Amino acid sequence: MESTILIVDDDKEIRNLISVYLENEGFRTKRAEDAFEALELLETINFDLVILDIMMPKMDGMEVCLKIRQERSMPIIMLSAKSEDMDKIQGLAMGADDYLTKPFNALELMARVKSQLRRYKKYNHDIQGHHGKHLIEIGDLAINSDTRQIMIGKKEVRLTPKEFDILELLARNKGIVLSVSKIYEAVWKEGFFKSDNTVMVHITKIRDKIEEDPKHPIYIKTVWGVGYKI
Repeated sequence: MESTILIVDDDKEIRNLISVYLENEGFRTKRAEDAFEALELLETINFDLVILDIMMPKMDGMEVCLKIRQERSMPIIMLSAKSEDMDKIQGLAMGADDYLTKPFNALELMARVKSQLRRYKKYNHDIQGHHGKHLIEIGDLAINSDTRQIMIGKKEVRLTPKEFDILELLARNKGIVLSVSKIYEAVWKEGFFKSDNTVMVHITKIRDKIEEDPKHPIYIKTVWGVGYKI
């Protein structure tokens, strides 16, 4: 399946140039001229990678990157006219996977895009495996991995992309206790820091949505000192 890539840059010529190179390599592309257009597209299209300019009006690329990372895990390659090391470090700290300084070589950008997509898809493959099963049913809970729908009985429950990924991961490993670090690394595709309570916050939100009594959950169980399981 072709990968779909979002190009976010306020410079129309750069957007068009990157798009031409990517489409010549067989990728599908969408273009956004600012952060708000990009965030709207992200709500309706599942992108495999984002190419994101840092220096943009209204909302800069750093802030966009943070917003994307709140719910999505696809690779982000940042572009910047600045070459200082601190800008690169800040970009990577915000959740970017790679950083390229303008003016850039288009062939190098293509190579980095392909590298990030290979790594991302391999990671997903290694974590999820080939189960050949798109519907998981546990009691009244039904998870459809193709449509990314959650049903409790006949009622549909709406989860954010990250909440869905966590629930699906736990469901595919039913009965197995997954540590907080393993859940985080599988869903966010990056290293886990002990002080990070992101997984706990997301588990709480999932329970609020799928459990009849979130304080006494019947689906997601806490195994104290170890992690969570279904």
